[in-house]
Amino acid sequence: MGGPSVAVLLPQTYMNEAGRSVGPARGAYKLPLECVLVVHDEIDLPFGDVRTRVGGGLAGHNGLKSVARELGGRDFARVRVGVGRPDTTDPDIVASYVLGRFSEPPTEVRDLVDRARDAVERIVLGDEEIG
Repeated sequence: MGGPSVAVLLPQTYMNEAGRSVGPARGAYKLPLECVLVVHDEIDLPFGDVRTRVGGGLAGHNGLKSVARELGGRDFARVRVGVGRPDTTDPDIVASYVLGRFSEPPTEVRDLVDRARDAVERIVLGDEEIG
């Protein structure tokens, strides 16, 4: 009521093809790139960290690569949700890790989700500058 208009998209594609949903949704709503906010897991952040940024590298994240490709650039806002990294660079183990269940206690996972949600809300309401 009186706040910003927001559309939430939960792509029904595989994570690595998220751009196939995000690109057309952006076109349908006629959004400039700076009005797109992507929430994603980030293995380069320790479990529990939540950080925001605009643009930057894609760090091998195939879902972000797909989104950047379909949006025509990397300069969209992001809420990066730290999930940690396994002790290996073996692609099969890393894939199993990010697609598997959290090993942390459910209360810690809920807290992480709540903090990510709060970061999104602050950005949407203009209460947080994204660097």
